[in-house]
Amino acid sequence: MMPQRHRRRFITCTVVAAAFGLLGTQSFAASGDTRPRPWNARHQADIGKQHTKAVQAGKGMSAFAASESGDDGSDEAENSAEGTAQYTEARTAPGVVAPGAYGAAWAQLQSMRHTAGDWDHVTKKAYDSDDPRYRDINSNSSGGSGKVTGRITGIAADDQGYVYAGGANGGVFRSKTGGGHWEPIADKLPSLSTGTLALDGSKRLWYATGESNTGATSFVGTGVYVLSDPQHGQFQPGGRVGGAELESTVIHALRFAGTKVWAATSRGVWSHSTTTLSGPWKMEFAPNPDYLPGGSKADDESAPYKNIANDIAVDPKDPSKVLLAVGWRGGDTYNGLYSQQADGSWKPAGGLGDLPTGSDDVGNVTFGAAADGSRLYAIDQSPAQTDSNPDSGLKGVYVSKSGSPFGPWTQIADYTKLRNSGSALQGAGYMPGIQSWYNQFLQVDPNNPDHVYLGLEEVFETKNGGTSWITPGPYWNFPFPCWSIDPAKQTGDCSPTTHSDQHAVAVGSYGGKTYAYVGNDGGIYRRPLNGAVDSGGHAKDWQSLNDGTLDVLQYYSVGVGKDLDHGGVSVTGGLQDNGQSILRGHDKVMGSDFGGDGGDTITDAANGCNIANEYVYLDMWVTQNCGVNNGSWVDDPTKATEYEVAPPDKDLGGSGARFIAPISSDAKDTNTWVAGGRHVWVQTKGFAIRSGTEWKNAYDLGDGHVATAVASSGGTVYVGWCGPCNNQGFARGIAVGNADGTGWHQLNLPVDGTIPNRYISGFEIDPANAQHVYVAVNGFSRKFTEGPGAGIGHVFESRDGGASWTDISGNLPDVPANTVKLLSNGGLALGTDLATFYRPAGAAQWQVLGKNLPTTAVLQLRVGPDGDLYAATHGRGIWSFDPWRLKGRTN
Repeated sequence: MMPQRHRRRFITCTVVAAAFGLLGTQSFAASGDTRPRPWNARHQADIGKQHTKAVQAGKGMSAFAASESGDDGSDEAENSAEGTAQYTEARTAPGVVAPGAYGAAWAQLQSMRHTAGDWDHVTKKAYDSDDPRYRDINSNSSGGSGKVTGRITGIAADDQGYVYAGGANGGVFRSKTGGGHWEPIADKLPSLSTGTLALDGSKRLWYATGESNTGATSFVGTGVYVLSDPQHGQFQPGGRVGGAELESTVIHALRFAGTKVWAATSRGVWSHSTTTLSGPWKMEFAPNPDYLPGGSKADDESAPYKNIANDIAVDPKDPSKVLLAVGWRGGDTYNGLYSQQADGSWKPAGGLGDLPTGSDDVGNVTFGAAADGSRLYAIDQSPAQTDSNPDSGLKGVYVSKSGSPFGPWTQIADYTKLRNSGSALQGAGYMPGIQSWYNQFLQVDPNNPDHVYLGLEEVFETKNGGTSWITPGPYWNFPFPCWSIDPAKQTGDCSPTTHSDQHAVAVGSYGGKTYAYVGNDGGIYRRPLNGAVDSGGHAKDWQSLNDGTLDVLQYYSVGVGKDLDHGGVSVTGGLQDNGQSILRGHDKVMGSDFGGDGGDTITDAANGCNIANEYVYLDMWVTQNCGVNNGSWVDDPTKATEYEVAPPDKDLGGSGARFIAPISSDAKDTNTWVAGGRHVWVQTKGFAIRSGTEWKNAYDLGDGHVATAVASSGGTVYVGWCGPCNNQGFARGIAVGNADGTGWHQLNLPVDGTIPNRYISGFEIDPANAQHVYVAVNGFSRKFTEGPGAGIGHVFESRDGGASWTDISGNLPDVPANTVKLLSNGGLALGTDLATFYRPAGAAQWQVLGKNLPTTAVLQLRVGPDGDLYAATHGRGIWSFDPWRLKGRTN
């Protein structure tokens, strides 16, 4: 009997729109049986059977607001899109963020004083997703992706063994050994969000910031930077190309032609000289210029969708002949392929052969050119097919055998052909290309124009120009006869594969061998360019390059507890697309005890093996042995030690809870837990809970309202909520009551009151007085948020249970705040999208807490039983800080 696994999901966060995501939902079917047991024998791909129709995002309407709930199965593509929108809502609602917001905050950050003390990098260790210790019912261990890290969205490699990898929100890392032993080289920049990396003909490294996914944990960037000596140097703010023209954009592609570089961005197509790096970028084409900043329709809710460019193809024989792939992946009338006319204008191209040119069928497009100019390949995601076909949005893969972007083009693959090439995605509702709006890359062998690597959810390969294909990098090994859960065999008799969801690719050489490098939601992998495969076309020679020095893990949460078996502490946390990591005392490698997306977590400070993990939409699981299991539960269900204990709101999907919903234990009673969805749920059995029926409904937040933050101390509970949560009618509030269900009431928070009309992201309750509470508020203040009642400030204090509030933001930069924590010395720590700040007890001004914490989003702060402060960053792993260091001087 083969288990059903939690399919990995992604959440990207481009802060340029309230909903850069497809519409639709999925929700896990209620099993009705809470005893530990294997999931039914349905194939993993069947998880996606309830694929609801995806349509264009409703111009400011979030997936949460527009979704229809399903009641059977689960679809990664639709679910991840909803998570995408929700992550962005926290930073944009009730309006649209003006360009320059992050840049202004970063500039102010540079002038602030730092406290004494350095942060320690906790997760700078390899993370083995197939760790044989953790083969319990809710783990994806044995799937075959091995050592993983966070999403890699840019790769460049040379012929001297230098490889450059860009993390989604982690910056650029360099390896001098063909991969591995990585060092960061972009940490001085204001943005660590990677769009793409490219080496030009002079071997300079170009770094386009702003993650190249029209989704939402991919932050916008601050432009394009060049490093003239990438083998030895580091990126500097002064190395930016041009001016501020590309700030607050997403950059999908850089393409070089002669002495010009082209950039496909979320605000059209731009170009710049590659010989003179000063001077502004030139706007080449924007299909709807009225919607650009400064235009007459710039404040329209649909503006972020109206000028999206995906790629550029240049004729190798005539650089003046250029084809632009432009369009929103959800569909719009401007979608299409454009060519330049004699008068300099751009017009829709047609008559290219098999390659679609109509707006219905041109969505996310990627080009890949042969080094000798003899071939040009293309991937096309069709908005119309995404809307109508529950199995795949991939229209096709195409080749121009003339090498010209104007063809004629011939189709060489569709999703059914790829499915039949050894793919692991065989089931209805989840076939190759189902996420082609998110997963795409193309790489042509520099020495063989008919040899191509294609990235979708999986890695595909052809050596005959597309006549036939194999799948050297399948999604995972679970469906194949060679798979076994036996820890002694890692993944049975199957060879290791890559992590799923492909984003970046490059070819480079090291030690006399040439390799293909691929980047995906699990990091970076390599194999020989002409590698070996088994009889099923699956590669036998993938090597994970995620050795722990490349820590770009994207955490939502962190939990810390004493390690009773090994001493010290056990550190765990929920991750985007990489389950839940666990690092026990004296471990040299982290393991993964829960699979899928890991959300919020509850960890017993007295025993780090007592862990509750949230999957998505409050689908909670609990273990009391760290999830240690040898897989014996497959044959004997009673041997499972992970239990599904989800509150009833889980069954409502997006209408019942946020994608990453808040959960917490009471600060004074480990056995009292609070979970926030449409309702406030409370259970009092702690880690001994075994069924979702053991939760009690303490309070109904109201129709259309869902919790965004929860906290409890001594039975007093604070819950922040939103609903609608997007910029159309956005509303927020705070409910206060008791864990036993009594005394509940809504605080009076008028739109023009002290607490801004923005997303409530975190609470901290004074352990000495539950009426003394702090709240962190996300989003930007009124200056940058074009929304009614956005207000000002990011952290507030109440001493009367929320009846009145005082803004204590002081000198904080105007940047989204995510989490607030009261330290034992009376000081206050605040985690934001750019840094962690500290306000000493009795002081009014804030300082930057410590040194060397990377400039990335801190989503959760927790104090461990060792007294250290732990920070879960969404792009650079988990870090810790010893508050005793605060006794030193600031500088």
